[in-house]
Amino acid sequence: MSIFITVTLSLLEGLWTTFKIFALTLLMALPLGLIISFGSMSKIKVIKWPIKFLIWVIRGTPLMLQLIVFGFGPGLLGIDGMDTFVAVMIAFVLNYACYFSEIFRGGIEGIPKGQYEAGKVLGLTKSQVFFKIVLMQVVKRIIPPMSNEFLTLVKDTSLANTIMIYEITWNAKRFMNSEHILWPLFYSGVFYLAFCGILTLIFGYIEKKLDYYRG
Repeated sequence: MSIFITVTLSLLEGLWTTFKIFALTLLMALPLGLIISFGSMSKIKVIKWPIKFLIWVIRGTPLMLQLIVFGFGPGLLGIDGMDTFVAVMIAFVLNYACYFSEIFRGGIEGIPKGQYEAGKVLGLTKSQVFFKIVLMQVVKRIIPPMSNEFLTLVKDTSLANTIMIYEITWNAKRFMNSEHILWPLFYSGVFYLAFCGILTLIFGYIEKKLDYYRG
């Protein structure tokens, strides 16, 4: 029983790190993703194509590779290495901002142009049309794909152990190395399931609340 309590406390400590990565990534990647989406839809080619290229590179390479690049790259180049947690956050924020940007872009471009035109007829500015007419419809459209990305983010936090961040999976593996037992790793899955279960309930509630906004 004592080893079970020890493992549980260690995984709870790792869960806090996992939650920090998750929360900080969303806090920064969501607004950044919206900005990137506007850039990718820009009619100015010097803005549009570099952003399109960045999205292509980030979405086309593994997150683990990006973590290694930001975690160990500066040191290999002879530059003082950055804090590992900062490296993790840069990799996660940039990665998920690019994925979110494509979801935002799809949601915005999916709104019928007639609604923009109707807003202009009513004398609204472009920003007023977007925030008063378009935004909530976009949110309604992007909730399902966003919920999938949120759940993926929870599981992707386990990749942070690649550059020595002590999240849930790292703490579970530590007991496997020291005690030569497998159950802590499987037990860690319970924490991920609980985290994802809570998010699923939250998104289900949000979808019901937004049923009023039908695109």
